[in-house]
Amino acid sequence: MGAYSPAPVVTAEVLAAVQGKVVEPVLRGMEAEGALYQGVLYAGIMVTEKGPRVLEFNVRFGDPETQAVLARLDSDLVEALLWTLDPSARPPAMKWSKKSSVCVVVASGGYPGPYDKGKAIAGLDRFQRDRDVHIFHAGTRAKGSVLETDGGRVLGVTALGQDLRRAVDLAYEAAGAIHFDGMHYRRDIGWRALDNAPAGH
Repeated sequence: MGAYSPAPVVTAEVLAAVQGKVVEPVLRGMEAEGALYQGVLYAGIMVTEKGPRVLEFNVRFGDPETQAVLARLDSDLVEALLWTLDPSARPPAMKWSKKSSVCVVVASGGYPGPYDKGKAIAGLDRFQRDRDVHIFHAGTRAKGSVLETDGGRVLGVTALGQDLRRAVDLAYEAAGAIHFDGMHYRRDIGWRALDNAPAGH
């Protein structure tokens, strides 16, 4: 129901452990089995007291994690995707913003259980020209000139800030400007990281 980036819990040591104990063994295993794979391999990781643990693997981007991460990408995503078609080519340089980002999922009433569709969505135009706010559509449809809900997870409201506190505030300001009947979203996204944030954040 939300995500933030960067995650303070992912230290250099945690990242090295994920790389060495999860990612590299999977790639070596696929190579040993002759399983050629080109594309996205998403690892869902939970950081525990005993170290990182794998929750899942997907051959697609994670949702909503990707919205939070890619909002900080300052280089061309298309170049990186095209490189997966020709891994012998020189890898593109990936440039990342130093800003923090937060994604809040706005969901239909009743989700994750049964929910209604066809609720008119208002308020999306307020942040249309704000370069630090990105609204990702997940469960929407256009009906004439009206945008309606068409899924459980309707929107990924993502905001950038100079620090995590500012990103959280802007994401919730943007989410609060949106309205449709029955909409709801978690109001604690990023709070765990804020509890551990350095003074001044």
